[in-house]
Amino acid sequence: MKTLINKTMLKPAFLLFLLISMASCNDKKTNATTVAVSERNYTQIATGQVVAYGEDGEILNDLKPGDSLYGQDATYLKGNEMSFQKNEDGTISDLNSGLMWQEVPTTEGFDWQGAKDYVENLELGGYDDWRMPTLKELFSISDFSEGWPYLDTAYFSLVNNEHVDKSEQYWADNPYVGHTEEGGYTAAFGVNHATGHIKAYPGEEPEDRGDRKGPPPGNQNPQGQQGEQKDDNRPPPPGNGERPTGNPMLKHVRAVRGNIYGTNDFVDNADQTITDKATGLMWSKNDSQQGFDWKNALVYAEESDLAGYTNWRLPNVKELQGIVDYDYAPGAKDSDFNSAAIHPIFNISEITNENGDKDYPYFWTSTSARFQKGKPYYYAWYVAFGRAVNPMGLDFHGAGAVRFDTKHKNGPAGEGGERYYNYVRLVRNVE
Repeated sequence: MKTLINKTMLKPAFLLFLLISMASCNDKKTNATTVAVSERNYTQIATGQVVAYGEDGEILNDLKPGDSLYGQDATYLKGNEMSFQKNEDGTISDLNSGLMWQEVPTTEGFDWQGAKDYVENLELGGYDDWRMPTLKELFSISDFSEGWPYLDTAYFSLVNNEHVDKSEQYWADNPYVGHTEEGGYTAAFGVNHATGHIKAYPGEEPEDRGDRKGPPPGNQNPQGQQGEQKDDNRPPPPGNGERPTGNPMLKHVRAVRGNIYGTNDFVDNADQTITDKATGLMWSKNDSQQGFDWKNALVYAEESDLAGYTNWRLPNVKELQGIVDYDYAPGAKDSDFNSAAIHPIFNISEITNENGDKDYPYFWTSTSARFQKGKPYYYAWYVAFGRAVNPMGLDFHGAGAVRFDTKHKNGPAGEGGERYYNYVRLVRNVE
């Protein structure tokens, strides 16, 4: 269908454009804002978390500016509210991203290449142009309103909707360029829709494992210190002792179709800020250069004054994951990409990790986390822009992983190696 243009409107429209352009040139910040707003194509989608939580998981009401825990995800509710549509043909449409999703994933397990082959040969809903989603696409449907699962099952089916466990692991079309302890240089990223995590999983199936049942159900037993006494303030206890079935190297996949969602378009504003024209978000070029516990990270962001702006905040988990650049990782096989998992337009602090290696920090988000449905929100999500390490400091989850940590040093233990003091990357909305 052709678009008809009313030629009588061209002259007034041009004059209006000229006036706007002249006004923009008189104010550097206004000009940058106009460009960012006009070119947005990476729609920011809310996390779904609408409740604020304390350091020990308690619900907080009536937080006010100046309160130490003000500035959480639920304070600002940034991003478009999640909106899905059932198409009654085995597909779900995301009304924000424009993507169409497979509603019910197959129970079959795949290594990473097998998952790609499956989706690229899939015919569903009258379409045959299905593909494996990118991490930013797959993470965009994550729902942080309740957790376990971190997905709205009113629209998206899990492999097992009756008993949700850690085996709900789904591949993404992002090979890991670094090296993990489990997967070596064959790892690839995925999203665990039960726990909410992003992790780099071993991408290849061992030759001696032919079981196609998919990943075994997790026993939900966290990695704590040996001999540690578990109580109600700790993550869930071990399972019922039944032997898991299936191949732990195999994961599930949820097919997607549509234009690629989640491409950044960064511009250096030459005032220690970076604007992403695709999202309409402005970021600090530099990080906090020191670590904080979660409460003090919120305070740091709320009290920041940078480039003439005072409305900086701690990003929510989808916003922060949205600036990860999965082309980079410390120890990348290709030395040209041996760096933090973020675009080189940003500056990032260097640290020495638990193994004595040069590395990069974890960064707090404003979004709280729980270890299991029904448990308190003891934790807060972070994004690892350096190696996501095990207690020995070895890369176990991959740079660009999304995980959670206890909000303060005396909080309940999480899984694996913990860092109580993580860094901050400021964000604000370009109005």
